[in-house]
Amino acid sequence: MSCAGYRANGVNSNQTAAITDRSREKEMNIQEAKEEICNTVRAYLAKDENGYYTYPLIRQRPLLLIGPPGIGKTAIMEQAAAECGVGLVAYTITHHTRQSAIGLPEIVKRNYGGKGMMVTDYTMSEIVASVYDCMENTGRKEGILFIDEINCVSETLAPAMLALLQNKTFGSHKIPEGWILAAAGNPPEYNKSVREFDIVTLDRVRKLTIEPDCDIWLKYAGQQNVHQAIISYLSVKKNNFYAVENTVDGKFFVTARGWEDLSRLLQSYEKLGIGISEELVEEFLQKDETARDFAGFYQLYTKYGEDYEIPSILSGNLSLENLEQKKKMAAAGAFEERFAVVNLILGALREKAEEYGQADHQLEVLYEMLLHLRTQVRKNAEEEKLGISLLEEFVQEQENSLQIKVKMELISVREQKYQETAIRRLREYILTAKKEHVRSAENGFKRISKCFEKEAVCREDMIQKLQGELQNAFSFIKESFGENQEMLLFVTGITADKSMTSFIAGNGCPAYFEHSEMLLYNKEENELRKACLEAVHERLQEESRDRV
Repeated sequence: MSCAGYRANGVNSNQTAAITDRSREKEMNIQEAKEEICNTVRAYLAKDENGYYTYPLIRQRPLLLIGPPGIGKTAIMEQAAAECGVGLVAYTITHHTRQSAIGLPEIVKRNYGGKGMMVTDYTMSEIVASVYDCMENTGRKEGILFIDEINCVSETLAPAMLALLQNKTFGSHKIPEGWILAAAGNPPEYNKSVREFDIVTLDRVRKLTIEPDCDIWLKYAGQQNVHQAIISYLSVKKNNFYAVENTVDGKFFVTARGWEDLSRLLQSYEKLGIGISEELVEEFLQKDETARDFAGFYQLYTKYGEDYEIPSILSGNLSLENLEQKKKMAAAGAFEERFAVVNLILGALREKAEEYGQADHQLEVLYEMLLHLRTQVRKNAEEEKLGISLLEEFVQEQENSLQIKVKMELISVREQKYQETAIRRLREYILTAKKEHVRSAENGFKRISKCFEKEAVCREDMIQKLQGELQNAFSFIKESFGENQEMLLFVTGITADKSMTSFIAGNGCPAYFEHSEMLLYNKEENELRKACLEAVHERLQEESRDRV
C-alpha cells in the first residue's frame, strides 16, 4: 500500500470520481445520525438466550461519520452511549504518535520450525489499553471506541488506521469483543490534510454523511438551555447557523459548537454583569457579517428586555397604568421588536420551568430515599435498642452506593448532583432532629418527614407561581397582539420546550390548552404554521434591509 494508503490503488481519476459519486449516502441531520448509531449499537450487541452475540462479529462494520467541523459528531456519540447504557472511549487520533497508537516495538523470542528466533512484537496500544481500563473502572464490558478525525492522520499512521477500520486491530492487539468501533472525519473541502479512503476500506465501513440542520439544532438548543437570544436569532436567520469558508482573504467559519460556546459565555457574563461586545462575539462566530449581525440583535434583545420589564409582567407586579403602556408599546412596535418580546417572555418562562423541573425531580429523589429509610426503620423496629444512629448509617450507605455508581460510570453527572443534594438534605434533617434531642430512629424519621413536608409545600408554591406567570404571559400577548402570528409563535415555542410541556402536562394551564389548537396538527394547519414562520423571516429581512 502506498504511503498515503487512502487512495484506491490501480484506479484512475475518472473511476475514482465515479466511485465517489456512487458512494454518496443520503445526507442525515445530527438527530437522524444519533438514532442510526443507537440502532446499530443495539443490533450489534444483541444476544441469544445463551448469551452469545447474534450479529456476526466479522459483519459488524465500523461506523464512519463524515461531516463538517463543529457539527456535533462527538456529542452524539456521548448521547448514544448514554442512551444505550454502554461505555465510551473517545480519542482524537491526530493528537497521537505512531508509538502511542500502535504500541512500542520490543524484541521477543519465538520458536519457528524448531528454531528459536528473535522477532519484533508490539506492546499494547494506549488506545486499546484505554478500552480495558474503561471496562475495569466502570464494570461495563461493552461500549463504543470512537476515533475522531480519522481521515486526517499522518502518513506514518495511515496504514494503522486502515487496519483498524478493516480488522478492528491496533498493531497486534484487537479491540475487545463487545466494543463497537466508530470513527469520524471531515470532508476534504473543510480540511486540506484529509486523505481519501480507498475502495477496500469503504467496502468495510458504514458511512454516514451528516449535514448541518438548523431546525434540528434548535430543538437540541431548547433542551440544553441555550441562550434565548441565540434561539430567537437563529429561528429567523437560519442561513447564518453554519458556514465554513476558505477564501483568499482567509478562513471564516460559524459552527454549532461556536453558537453553544457563545451561549455559555453570554449566560456567565450576564450573571456577572459584564458587557458583551462585537469583538467578543467574533471570537466564537468567526465570520464578520454574522458576528456583527448577531451582536446588533443581541443589543436590541437586551434593550427590549430592560424596556419591557419582562419579570414584572410575568409576576404581575406592574401597575395597571404601566402594564397598559407596555402593551401599547408592544402593539406599536416594529415586527422585529414584537418578535423579540415574544421570545423574551419564552426565555423567562423556560428558565422558570427548568428551575421547577429541577426542584421537582430533586424532591422525587429525596422522596425515594425516604421510602427506603422508612423500610429500614420498620425492619428494625423490633430491636430493643434502636437509636438515631440507624438513620446516620443509612445515609452513609447511600453515599457509599453513590460513590460506586460514579466510579463505574453508572450514573450521569446531572443525576449524581441530585443524589448528592438529597444525601446532604438528609444529613441536615438528622442534625435538626439531634439538636431537638431526638433519640430513637422512629422519632427521628418522624422529624425528617416534617422537614420533607416543608419541601413539598415549597414545591406547591412554585407550581402556583408558575401557573400565574403563564397566565399573565398569555394575557399580555393576547391583549398586545391579538390572536395573530405572535401568539402562534408563543404557543409553538412552549410546545417545543420540554420543561414547559412537562410542567403543563402535570399541572395544567387553561390558557395554553385554549390556544394550543393554533398549532393545527393536520396538513392544512401545518402549512399555515410554515407560512407564518416564513412571513416572520421575510418581514425581519425587509426591516434589516430598510435599516441599511
